[in-house]
Amino acid sequence: MHTKTFTAAAVGLGLVALSACGAGHGTAGGGSDSRTVTLVSHDSWAVSKNVLQDFEKQSGYRVRVLPDGDAGQAVNKAILTKDNPQGDVLFGVDNTLLSRALDNGLFQPYRAKGLDTVGSAYQLDGDRHRVTPVDYGDICVNYDKAYFSKHRLAPPQSFDDLAKPAYKNLLVTENASTSSPGLGFLLGSAAHYGDDGWTAYWKKLRANGVKVVDGWEQAYNQEFSGSAAGRKAKGDRPLVVSYASSPPAEVVFAKPRPKTAPTGVASGTCFRQIEFAGLLSNARNPKGAKAFLDFLVSREFQEDMPLNMFVYPVVRGARVPADFTRYGPPAAKPQTMTPGAIAGHRDQWVRTWTSLVLK
Repeated sequence: MHTKTFTAAAVGLGLVALSACGAGHGTAGGGSDSRTVTLVSHDSWAVSKNVLQDFEKQSGYRVRVLPDGDAGQAVNKAILTKDNPQGDVLFGVDNTLLSRALDNGLFQPYRAKGLDTVGSAYQLDGDRHRVTPVDYGDICVNYDKAYFSKHRLAPPQSFDDLAKPAYKNLLVTENASTSSPGLGFLLGSAAHYGDDGWTAYWKKLRANGVKVVDGWEQAYNQEFSGSAAGRKAKGDRPLVVSYASSPPAEVVFAKPRPKTAPTGVASGTCFRQIEFAGLLSNARNPKGAKAFLDFLVSREFQEDMPLNMFVYPVVRGARVPADFTRYGPPAAKPQTMTPGAIAGHRDQWVRTWTSLVLK
């Protein structure tokens, strides 16, 4: 979901990505090797080794993974290389970027086997099936519990709170033009304040000292004081735009494990994100790509996903681990926006946001 592989997790999960990278023997563009499927993804792709091996064994295809930065960067690069794509499948395009990918003809239609088990709320391309829904989650401001306890300050809970003087110079967010959580946070504020009100809100945030960095990795693992990596890096911002599912990751990967998560979620700042995968238009191995898309909506992969990528499954009835629901329940009332509204406003909003916040 837009780069949220935790540094603590990367040691274990990186091995899966690396072993998958080494699995294929094709050439750089996905290769002419018809037994290799090349997956282009954002940096947060992760899957349990045994689950990926099951797919490779059952399908006869090997998976090669090309991580390509934040979701925004991965989509932009895929558009630039669409005539000669790097791979066969792109994973990680989300509802904030979906229309850009579709308008640029990035994908060819394919109705994945098992799509009838996916909730209709996640099937945003109707019956055209250019993308397959894979997961969902909520982009939300996270806070460092220790900081707010030490300063005897109540953590913020809403968009309005973040602009108050008590939270001056405390928030770090990602660039809305390069990062999917940064864009999601911008869209959340636009959904909350409306087309007429969001610019005034961002002027207040800028006056209140919001810091903007390029991507999630930097914001969460370097600037945020509440993450395990941020504490080591001496991050000094106790508020960060991340995910409702970040607190369980801080628990699951901590040694020893804390009884409660060291971070919390400002529940009134959330925006619902849905992630998709698609068969790239000029894929060299469309047959293998289709088998891989079927795998992404299989129950085995969907139930493996929460504690690897810290997102929720879209397949009805897929089990979610207790650790995940205990520390990272989805937002009760997230902001949402239709794909049409996002498509109609996104580029103009990002241009306006850039001139307001970065210049």
